[in-house]
Amino acid sequence: MKYDVLAKKENTIELARELSSRSETIVVIGGDGTVADVLQGIREAQRGKDVFLGIVPLGSGNAFRKSLSIPKNVKKAIRVLYEGKAKDIGLMDVAGKIAGFASIGATALVGVERLKRDVHGFWGHVLAGRIILGLPKWDVEVELEDGVDDEGEAFAEKTLRVKMLDCVVAKSNYFGYSWRIAPLASLEDDYLDITFFEMSGLKYALLLPLLYFGLYQRRQRHFKARRMTLKGKNLPIQYHGELLGIQDKVEVEVLPRAIKVICPPEA
Repeated sequence: MKYDVLAKKENTIELARELSSRSETIVVIGGDGTVADVLQGIREAQRGKDVFLGIVPLGSGNAFRKSLSIPKNVKKAIRVLYEGKAKDIGLMDVAGKIAGFASIGATALVGVERLKRDVHGFWGHVLAGRIILGLPKWDVEVELEDGVDDEGEAFAEKTLRVKMLDCVVAKSNYFGYSWRIAPLASLEDDYLDITFFEMSGLKYALLLPLLYFGLYQRRQRHFKARRMTLKGKNLPIQYHGELLGIQDKVEVEVLPRAIKVICPPEA
């Protein structure tokens, strides 16, 4: 048994990679960022189909566990480790990082702003989120492969231009704090779930209650695809609440049935 308390990102990935080579089950105790690091280590060890992952949520957002119906209560989450069942779920590769959800644009930039502030957690996000009101849209070129558009038409390849405030790419349904950002995403299908928010920052803020509960997303441009390449200028990118950086190009690819997670029997 190994414990890793407040380790750096690279150390957590290395430890998960090491444990994956000789362990049948790994339990991660932490939030979405820690979960992402452990997923990365398991993936790098090429043990995703052999290792069972258990999650005990102790982070502030805990979006990933929400999509898997894992209780937020620690005692109940531990009980799932004993009474739950393994479920094969899909993930995605975001510029080399393994994740269940990611975003490109405004919400990623809010994450950058939050890191500059002394207030953390939910209220840190609220305060940082005010910058959305003054953000311009990003003009991007999008290449999609092997997917379905929002009218149900299948395509092998599709290229489009989008002026977007934000792009959410997901396998799981939630951002942190139970924000149902991707209501049509599924951890069990073989597709990325891609939504473009083509609106002003002011409109985004005014519609936030509807966006929070996943009610307005169906009115946005939406696609399912196995792979996406997005090109633009100075694109902020985040995955699992972690800032990936500011880039001019990002590639995202689905990883079907990438790992086995211990979930409640009824999930």
